[in-house]
Amino acid sequence: MGAGPNCPLPFRSDEPEVQECGERMGSPWREGSGEGSALPGFPLARQVLPFAPMDLPAGYAPPASPRAPFVLPARPEPIRLDPAQTALIVVDMQNAYASPGGYIDIAGFDIGGAAACISRVGAALRAARAAGLPVLYFQNGWDPEYRAAGGPGSPNWHKSNALKTMRARPELAGKLLAKGGWDYDFVEAVRPTPTDIVVPKPRYSGFFNTNIDSLLRARSVRNLVFVGIATNVCVESSLRDAFHLEYFCVVLEDATHAAGPDFAQKAALYNIETFFGWVSTVADFCGALGQSPE
Repeated sequence: MGAGPNCPLPFRSDEPEVQECGERMGSPWREGSGEGSALPGFPLARQVLPFAPMDLPAGYAPPASPRAPFVLPARPEPIRLDPAQTALIVVDMQNAYASPGGYIDIAGFDIGGAAACISRVGAALRAARAAGLPVLYFQNGWDPEYRAAGGPGSPNWHKSNALKTMRARPELAGKLLAKGGWDYDFVEAVRPTPTDIVVPKPRYSGFFNTNIDSLLRARSVRNLVFVGIATNVCVESSLRDAFHLEYFCVVLEDATHAAGPDFAQKAALYNIETFFGWVSTVADFCGALGQSPE
């Protein structure tokens, strides 16, 4: 069950009570023009309170932001972000991708940089939560029978390294990225809290066949700060889709880790910096929010 006022678990976006909660928590999304600022990402709309008093009239009346906008040092140029319109997106920080014995490790990818990534993601999470930013987690995987993964008629069946590994090693069937299993679960050090939202996803992009766009728009979010694994697969895929939906996207490069050789990390960051968004660091993100990165 998803978290609510009396529930200790994080929200899960695919549960009915979260759909109902979303109707109560949000309001229509509104564009900001960016006029009046020399920096990209200048926001106009504000986030609404999660549960407004019942005596207020219906309609979108954004309150003043509790925190002033800040300028985040980034490449190719600094970007101005409003905390009331900014969310932290945590991509696939699961045992499958970051723990010894997880799918990525079993499949033969180097997870040597995962420990540092976990630490940096933790620092970004602490700063975001202290600043009151919404935190949303993507969680990649499928049902234990892998029906949602697609059969031979799906490219995912042919390209997913988890599915290919299980076909090569039948004894792993039902263990890799299967909902309810250890592989699918979050890394303990960066587990979501009751105020965070978990968005299950069946493909690389968290914006494909999920309700993440509605969750963000209902909270007046226009700016997304990405952390997680893998930089060149699920992080980049999600960020690209968010870009096409008119979100301003930033990735914190030292809070990510690629699946593959070092050039895969560099290529993904080059693509993001040059074509789809901005690249910053955890230290700059924490510093801009007034928090210590440690």
